[in-house]
Amino acid sequence: MGGAVGGLGLRRDDEGLALVGDGMVLRADFMRLLPRLRPDRLGRELLVRAARVRGVEAPTAVDATAGLGEDSLLLAAAGFTVTMFEKDPVIAALLRDALERAASDPQLAGVAARMTLVEGDSVAGLRELDFSPDVVFLDPMFPERTKSAAVKKKFQLLHHLERPCDNEEELLDAALAARPRKIVIKRPPKGPWLAGAKPSHSIAGKAVRYDVIVPSPSSR
Repeated sequence: MGGAVGGLGLRRDDEGLALVGDGMVLRADFMRLLPRLRPDRLGRELLVRAARVRGVEAPTAVDATAGLGEDSLLLAAAGFTVTMFEKDPVIAALLRDALERAASDPQLAGVAARMTLVEGDSVAGLRELDFSPDVVFLDPMFPERTKSAAVKKKFQLLHHLERPCDNEEELLDAALAARPRKIVIKRPPKGPWLAGAKPSHSIAGKAVRYDVIVPSPSSR
C-alpha cells in the first residue's frame, strides 16, 4: 500500500503498515505494550485508575481521540469494551492494521476483540451513539515534552496529519452529550483544564495528568 501526504508515505512490510518520512518509520505496535498489560502492572496505570467504574461488570468506553490506539489498548486490557474514533484516514489505517495484527496474536487477540474502530469525527459520533458509555476518554493532544529526539520526531510525523484540538469546548460538549458516568481527559502535568472545565478530581504523574469529570446524575 502506498500514498503520500505532505511528503509522508504509507508503506507495508513484513511488520505491517507504517508511516514513513523524514528518515523515520512510525507504526502502531501493540506488542511493545505487552509488559504494561500484565495484571501486576495494569492496575497501576494512571489511565486505568482514572477510568475505573465500580460495580459495572462489563464497562464500556469511547476513546474520542484514538490516535494509534495505545490508550484504548490499556482500557480494553482492563476489561472495557472500547469504541475508538479516529478522523484522520492515514492514522486510522495504521490503527486498523495494528488491530488486525493483534487479532492473530494469542497474547493480544482477547484484548483486541474488545476494540472497535470507527473512522470519523468523534464530535458528531459522540452525539449519535446508540448507548451511553460508562467512560468517554479525551486526549486532545499536547506537545510532547521529552528528551528523546527520536520520540519527538515520531510525534512530529503524526502532527503533520493531525493537529492538537482547536475546539475544546465542542469536544467536551459532545462528550457530555453522550451521557457517560465519567469523562477522563489526558493533560500535561501542569496544563490548563480542558475548555476551562474544573474536574471532579485528578490523578497526576510525572509525565501526564488525568482529569476526571463526573457529570451530575440529572445530566445523565
